[in-house]
Parts: sequence; structure tokens; C-alpha cells
Amino acid sequence: MRQVPGWAAFPTVDALQAELAKLTAAHPDLVRSRRIGTSRLGDPLYAVTVGDGPADAVVIAGPHPNEPVGALTALTLVKLLCQDPQESGFRWHIVACADPDGARLNEGWYGRPGDRRAYAEHFYRPDLADQVEWTFPLAGADYSFDRPLPETTALMRLMDEVRPSLVCSLHNGEYQGAFFYLNRHDATLAERLAALPGLEGLHLHHGEPELPGAEPIVPAVYLTPPGSQVGRAFGAGGSSADYAAAFGALHLVTEVPTWADERVADQSPSGRPYREILAGGAAARREVIDTLGAGMRAVAGDLSMRSPFRRSTESTLETFRRLGELEETVPDPDRTATVAEEFGNRQMLHLMRLRLLGTFLRALDAEIAAGNLTPAIREQRRLLAERFETWYGEAEADPPGPPIELRKLAAVQLGAVLTAAAHTAPNH
Repeated sequence: MRQVPGWAAFPTVDALQAELAKLTAAHPDLVRSRRIGTSRLGDPLYAVTVGDGPADAVVIAGPHPNEPVGALTALTLVKLLCQDPQESGFRWHIVACADPDGARLNEGWYGRPGDRRAYAEHFYRPDLADQVEWTFPLAGADYSFDRPLPETTALMRLMDEVRPSLVCSLHNGEYQGAFFYLNRHDATLAERLAALPGLEGLHLHHGEPELPGAEPIVPAVYLTPPGSQVGRAFGAGGSSADYAAAFGALHLVTEVPTWADERVADQSPSGRPYREILAGGAAARREVIDTLGAGMRAVAGDLSMRSPFRRSTESTLETFRRLGELEETVPDPDRTATVAEEFGNRQMLHLMRLRLLGTFLRALDAEIAAGNLTPAIREQRRLLAERFETWYGEAEADPPGPPIELRKLAAVQLGAVLTAAAHTAPNH
């Protein structure tokens, strides 16, 4: 972890691929890059293979395009393996950008990590049914899904070919603490993972779990929920954990935050009933849904482009509503909420309404840029921009801590990957 370099920004897709190409050219005997598929818009998808161990590991970076920390982790891992490719006991297959199409739509803020306005104004994240991570096939008596994206299919082919013993999916979030998912109830590994963020001064996440009802193995390390549970709730597929299960692989998800705040780990009582926190969150969600819904209805007859921003807003709004319903069914709502729960709930609402509104404003801007300047589109662009400023001002008045140094985030992800590898290696 100490060998992770510093960065001032996230690399663009082209810069990332150029850096990997340089590493491949500089170490032709150690590094092999090959095309494993093609994105929906025609970008090549590459896997970089390093090492010659008796077991195989697959690392997936950027499965969500607004989560680029994994690209830095992937680059660092390749460089470290070039120094000692045999040490880990694995042959590594590293996909440094699993969704290049979506990543390109976020590049407007990649150069300004930690700038919350830039993040909201240039944000893009597809809904679950359009995400690489959540469109793996599922086949069950109660729920099935068989519409994998081309990028997901490429990852499936890679795993089919190498039959990995370890699969790591690299994620990052915004205001929460660091946390992990494992597909095995392995308390020893969970404790080792939970110890890593503190080495870089990051707090563990002790607020509400990202997926309501997720079972903790130890604090901030959760058992990966079955894909059917998530897919059925949101009309999506399984995750890479579901596909890795076919090979008996250990699957690890790493989640690191962008902004630091000690309140994410504060388990002291907030002095407010949990029911009150949930009620306030439900009211704020209704405001978001009503505001966006009214704006979308006002321009529904005028929109001419089926842009990714429009698709994301329409579907994510429904996902946001469903997440709210799940959160409102948490057990024991009459207890006193912790500071971490209150903080996390409030920051998530700031985040989601700015992300959703920022994305819809991009949809309207795309229409205007194409010359579609109807009165309804111009009026909604003005009204919703004013609402964005109101919500942004409220978020600025209730800020989390400062942005975290990118090196620290990549170091925690790298430490988690190598800890899982050491725990899983054939000679373990």
C-alpha cells in the first residue's frame, strides 16, 4: 500500500489505455494485453494479463462509470506485478475499464476529483438494468434474467476461459465510509479487510448498509446478497459475484469513499428516533420524485433524443423510489438512530437529488445543443437549474469532510485485493 503513487486526477479512457499500452510495450515478457470484447458504442474492451501463477484472478475496475478509483488501483497493480510477477501465486487478468462508454460521459469531472459541483453537473450513471455489474444472467425458479450487456458478456467470456479462484470488483462511493462485500462468511478475511482502511486514515462505514438488509460478517464487511434479491427488486440481473460462484471463486467488492467525515463511523446515539430519520428521508425523496416527475412530464412531448441522460433519469428515479420503500421497512424503527445513520441518510439525500437533477439537466442540454429549443424545454431548463442551485446550496450548508487523497483510496483497494489474494492463494 505504501508503494501506491499520488495522482491529482483520474485518467480519461484514452489516457488509461495509453498507459496500459506503454506498460505492455515496456514489459513484453511479463504483460499481455488482449481484446476481450466491444462496448455498446464500439470501444474495445481489454484485459491485461500479468504473472504465471498456478491460479487465476480477475480484477474488474470501473464497472460503474462514476467510480474511477479502480482504474488507479488497476494501473498500480500491473506495475507492482511487473516488479515481482510470481510473488502473489496468481496469474492476474485485469480489466481496467469495464464501461468505457459510461466513463467517457463522466470525464467532465475526472480532472476535478472532490469538486462536488463538477461531480453533480457532469455526472452519469446508468440504471441497474444498464449497468455492467448488474446484468449478469440469473436462472432461478423465482426470478430469471438473460439480457447481459456486451461488456458483461465480455467479462463472462473472460471468466469462462480462465475459471478464476478470485474475482475482485473495484467500486467507490461518495460520502460513506469504507466497506466491503464477500461472498463467503469468512470472519478471518473480513477482519483483515476491516483493518485496512485505518492504515490510510479512512473510516469504516457504520451507517445504513448500501443494500438495505445486508448481513454484516464483521462491522463494515457484509455478506454479498444473492443477485436474485437485487434483480427482482429492480428489474436487473445478477452481479459478478453470482457469475464467479460457478467457479467456486472468492468474490470481493471493495467500496471506498470520496469525501472523509468521522461521522460515518460514529455509533453514538443521535438523540433522534430512527423512525423520525426515515420519515424525513421519505418526505425528501417524495420531493425529488415530484420535482423530477413534473419536469419530465412538462417536456415529454418535446424530447427528440433518446439520450443516455434521459434513460438514466427515467429509470433511476424509479430505482430511487424502490430503494426508499426498502429503507422504510428496516427492523426496529423506534430505536434511537446513531450519528452515523443520521449523517448517512442525510448525505445520501443531498447526493441523490443532485445526481438525478444534474443528469436530467444534461438531457435538456443535449436537446438544446441539437437545436430543440421549444418553450417547454427552455422553461424547464431554467426552472430546474434554479432548483439545482437551491439543492446545491443546501448540500453546501451541510457538508461532509474534505475530499480524500486519491492515493489513499487506491491504496485501500489494492490492499484489499492483495489481502484476498494472500488468503486465497494455492499455498495459503
